[in-house]
Amino acid sequence: MGHWQIRVPASSANLGPGFDALAVALSIHLVVSDVGVPADETHPAVRAFRSIGGEGPLSVVAAFPGGRGLGYSGSARVAGLLAAVHQRGWVGDAARDEVVREAAALEGHADNAAASVLGGIVAVGGGRAVRVPLPVEPAVVVWIPDAQTSTRASRRALPEQVAFADATFNVGRTALLVAALAAGDLLALRVGAEDRLHQDRRLADAPGTRVAIDAALDAGAWCAWLSGSGPSAAAFCHPEHASTVAAALPADGRSLVCRIDTEGAVTT
Repeated sequence: MGHWQIRVPASSANLGPGFDALAVALSIHLVVSDVGVPADETHPAVRAFRSIGGEGPLSVVAAFPGGRGLGYSGSARVAGLLAAVHQRGWVGDAARDEVVREAAALEGHADNAAASVLGGIVAVGGGRAVRVPLPVEPAVVVWIPDAQTSTRASRRALPEQVAFADATFNVGRTALLVAALAAGDLLALRVGAEDRLHQDRRLADAPGTRVAIDAALDAGAWCAWLSGSGPSAAAFCHPEHASTVAAALPADGRSLVCRIDTEGAVTT
């Protein structure tokens, strides 16, 4: 079959109020291939590769770090699964759907994996993943601090029950956010990205991230949110204002301007 590589985008999940339901693919990538220095067998890409019969060494190179809320494990698992699918010669939508299902099972939730496979902004639920149509092309400004967050530990800190008022708040905000994205209603994005389910609890342990979110909004971002379980933050803004927003973010983190990856996972 010759040499091959699979490029998978990073992702920012829990987009605003869309906890485990909304994620966006980012134009920063993780690449696996059959050439290069083999990754350790404990790497999530290799584990996923082996889980469905992948054979041989697997090289992994990522342009973004793990443990920062940028979907590293989801991207890696998607890449490993796609590598095994490629070895078997499976192609088409059915193969991609199978990869989303397998990656979601390994991750415990589908939002990161679906965004990395399909690209764009995706809504997930009930085993289905649908891309949200976007009439605008925002820049995505990401603030990445040096600290790391364990997704598993972060999820354990969340309550098993929430107030009814908070649940209805998030249902309304999620509906508004999806509608605003699809309609290109930029003025509604800031309100649509508000959340009462998880961000305040997680930001209490990451005060610098709250500063970054507020700074992005003050600098003109359309909306901003805690990326995944953190500690990174992400914001949508007009491409012409991206450098201004990035410059306003705290100096104790790395600011990165990227875009929404609309291709998703690509095999070459």
